[in-house]
Order: sequence, then structure tokens, then C-alpha cells
Amino acid sequence: MAVRVVRVMAIVGDREYRVLTSDGRARLFARDIGVGDAIVVVHGGPDFDQSYLSPELDRLRYTFRLVYYDQRGRGRSAKGVSAADVTIASEVSDLDTVRRSLGLDRFVLLGHSWGGVIAMAYTVSHPRHVSALVLMNCAPPSADGAELFASAVSADRTDEHKAALAALRDRPDFRAGDVDADAEYYRLHFAGALPSIDAVDSLVARLRVNVAADGIALARAIEERLYDETWRSPDFDLLPSLRGLRCPTLVIHGDRDFIPDRIARTIAEAIPGAQLEVYDDCGHFAFIEHFERFQRSLVDFLVHD
Repeated sequence: MAVRVVRVMAIVGDREYRVLTSDGRARLFARDIGVGDAIVVVHGGPDFDQSYLSPELDRLRYTFRLVYYDQRGRGRSAKGVSAADVTIASEVSDLDTVRRSLGLDRFVLLGHSWGGVIAMAYTVSHPRHVSALVLMNCAPPSADGAELFASAVSADRTDEHKAALAALRDRPDFRAGDVDADAEYYRLHFAGALPSIDAVDSLVARLRVNVAADGIALARAIEERLYDETWRSPDFDLLPSLRGLRCPTLVIHGDRDFIPDRIARTIAEAIPGAQLEVYDDCGHFAFIEHFERFQRSLVDFLVHD
């Protein structure tokens, strides 16, 4: 099927698009800014959209061309989508549709958190198109890794913290996707993932700027479907496939990330020649907490004399 793109806005340095997916079931919102070599950014969640990545990553626009998109069913890519329309295979296909629609043959692929899982799956499926892979605060690539992650989070949280999260999940307003209840939940969920309450509040304020209650409920249903297909499936394991990759790879992690750095080390050990950088005094959002170091890491890795 030919790729169809509708450009809906264009201003200097900031271009926005609607990209029709290959199966015709969704229009993906994409944003394209900056100059230089292209970096396609895959957001995390998997119930979030690209909004939480700005403004920090936008500061790279004078060195790189940045392509962001909201994954199918999330953010501004939700219209007409049901949870049943989203699988790991559709996520990989949608990323390739974005690539083709913007005329990218080879590009740098950067995945944050859950976005790292999609980035790894894409690179395994389409290695020819990925010139370099950057995995930042990457989520587990296997069911075993997900179990380790869950155990680490549980061990780190107090009984009171766990009870407060459980109580929120049981509230009718939270289950209905109420924006305020959702924000209350993520303030607790990300406590400790950033160095201060103010930083957590700033992050939470970004998470749902482009969705209302029905969009939040849909994104959560998609999240559950993707978890069922991956972390809750005993056979899910990307590590054997990662050993066949040959693209330059940079793995960035934080020493106090709630995802154990053992997972980042396992990924780096699986990909031949991968570079691992574990930032000191850093949680789950390296690009927020240590932007200057992150920028240096990226430039040193990607820019060659």
C-alpha cells in the first residue's frame, strides 16, 4: 500500500503531519523539527504520547533533525482506534510507515523507556534502516527482565506507597480515565523517578496534555494488551535476536532508575559492540535530569569528524 501523508501545519523549524497507517486504521500524529541527521524518537508509556519528551529533546534541534510521533491509539493518534488494533507488530509497522512517509532510508532510532522495546523490535525487523540505536532508560526486553523489574519496584516501595497506588487504581474516577485522578496516580508512581516533587509535578503535567478521559482509558487498554503480548508472555524475549544486530548502539541508564541497571547491562551485553553509560544520581528520565550530559553522550556517539 502506498503511504499517504497529509501535512497539516508547517512553520519554520516545526512541521506537523498526519500519517495514514499501512492498514488504514489510524492516522498517526508526527512532528518533525530541526536540521541534520534524522533521529526518530519513540516515546514510552506505553500509555503516554510524545508530549513528555519536550522541551528537553527539542533543544537538540540545532544539531539533529528530530522526528516524533504519537503511537497508535495514544495522544493525537487515537481517533477511530480501538485497543484491538494495537499489537507489537502494528507498532513496528507504524514506525516503518513514519519512516517511509518522511522519506528516511536510514536514520538514528532513539527509544525511551517502553519506547526502547519498540525500538529494539523494529531494529531486529528492519536492521537495514537503522544507522544507529540509542536506548535511554530502556524497559525490559524479556519476560524475565519484566519480572526482575517488578520485583525491584516492589522491594523499593513501602507498604503505604503500594496501598495508596492500589486504592487509586480502584477508584471509579481513575478507572474512568479522569485526568486529575490519573495525575494523582502518576505523582505517586513516579515518586523517586525524579529528584524532587517539583520535577515530578512538572513531568506529570506533560503526560496528558493532548488527551481527555476517553483517551486515557483507551491508552490504558492498549497498555494492558501490549503487556499481555510481551512481559506477561513467558516466551517473550528479544535478547537472542539482539545478538544478531550490527548497528552502533548506545545504552544510557540511571543508577537510581526504578528499572534496575542490570537490565541495561544485559541489553548492552547482548548487542555486539554496544556502549553502556550509567549516569550517577539519575533516575528514569536522563534527558530531564542530566540533559547536558545526555547531549554530550549523543553528540560524541553520533557526530564524527
